[in-house]
Amino acid sequence: MTDVSAKCHPPELFPSPMLKERLLVLIPLIPAAVALVVAGGWLFTIAVILMLALAGWEYWRMFTRGGYRPSAFILVAGPASLAVLRYFYKFEFVDIWLVVVLFITLAIHLFEYEAGSQTSALDFGISLGGALYLGWLGAYFISIRNIPHGEWWLLLVLPSIWIADGGAYAIGRHLGFHKISRRASPNKSWEGYIGGLVTAAICCPLIAMMWQLRAPEITPIKGLVLGVILSLVCILGDLGESMFKRYFNIKDSSNLIPGHGGIFDRIDSWLWAVPIGYYLTQFWK
Repeated sequence: MTDVSAKCHPPELFPSPMLKERLLVLIPLIPAAVALVVAGGWLFTIAVILMLALAGWEYWRMFTRGGYRPSAFILVAGPASLAVLRYFYKFEFVDIWLVVVLFITLAIHLFEYEAGSQTSALDFGISLGGALYLGWLGAYFISIRNIPHGEWWLLLVLPSIWIADGGAYAIGRHLGFHKISRRASPNKSWEGYIGGLVTAAICCPLIAMMWQLRAPEITPIKGLVLGVILSLVCILGDLGESMFKRYFNIKDSSNLIPGHGGIFDRIDSWLWAVPIGYYLTQFWK
């Protein structure tokens, strides 16, 4: 049997060097992110386009390291173009975008197959799946920001994830014994998951109460519901990206953000949070 007590770490009085590095990076990043959300418009849209394009590059990089040959063009340009389309036309013409991406992706991998590639059939699915996953979900950053008082809704959705992650880390680090996913993410525990859920349930209504001064429709009850739902569901985005990394035996999707890994590492849960947050706001209309 595994000695459970051996897994229990006493509370640390001082943050670890890795945690210090993460905090030093977050200090300028969080105000910059908040400023972009508040600014909205093209400035925010360009930031989202860049974020999704970099995540697409990291996705391509992971699979090429595993011996596959997905299309870098589709994985970078596909999500970025869908964000642009969402900004200008909301949900119109998405079917045209899908047809174009399908056509180009198949053409690229058919050409690769004729050139001698042995993985073209799988590469087609990898390219298309990545473009859809990152682009379709990531474009909801634009959708939620562009609704009335969208900046305040987004500044409730994203902190819900950050708070849940922080609570899960704090509780799970010292009290986490029961693993959620032994293969994909063995450091995550049910105790940490519940700790994150409780933390979000406490803090998100308080954030909503502050934002209600600017956006009356954002109430503490809605903050509670949003925080609980996102905490319950969005861990799947985190576990999904961890599955990719474990499969290819890599620690991070890239090293673009010191102490945090890559863009995909940071937005894995956000990609689930923003569509759910968007549709909750539509339900509450």
